[in-house]
Amino acid sequence: MQIARNAGLYLLRSWARPQETRVLGGVPVRTFQTGVQELQDAAASQEVEKEAAPRPSKFSIYPPVPGETSSLKWAGKTFEEIPVANIKATYNNTHIQVVSATYVPLAHTSCGTEGFRNAKKGTGLAAQTAGLAAAVKAKGKGVTHVRVVVKGLGPGRWSAIKGLTMGGLEVISITDNTPHPHNGCRPRKARRL
Repeated sequence: MQIARNAGLYLLRSWARPQETRVLGGVPVRTFQTGVQELQDAAASQEVEKEAAPRPSKFSIYPPVPGETSSLKWAGKTFEEIPVANIKATYNNTHIQVVSATYVPLAHTSCGTEGFRNAKKGTGLAAQTAGLAAAVKAKGKGVTHVRVVVKGLGPGRWSAIKGLTMGGLEVISITDNTPHPHNGCRPRKARRL
């Protein structure tokens, strides 16, 4: 134990000593500790290298904040120029509408228009089929990339997005726009099962 303590003290003393040149086997050798001046020189050289390097562009994988412009482009269009796919997922049905950046309707489908009836309209399979049909209609009008805005808590939320991607549309961003009251209207009475 005493040997380890002495070795630690030796290392501490050698580190605290100023840098010097020693002679080992007739050859001058510099000590292994780094002096303060060398640390400052190394830091200064790193700062010079950072200044010489080109500045990185303001790149972000996230969509821009409203009012800011993004350098990202998809098929030559900025984020604001990409069409929007609005998905309204209720418990009984799922509606999908693809609109242009200027809110001109391009395609609209729902589970009911795809041939599903009654309780089958509220399933994930029906929503996926509706998403696929909406993607095919939108691709027919030249849409390749789309932003998705989801509203509602129905079972077809993610299935509709999956249908859009299966139909050949590339989803750029997914935004949840589900309305929730801040203690607004009185809710309906609880269901008895």
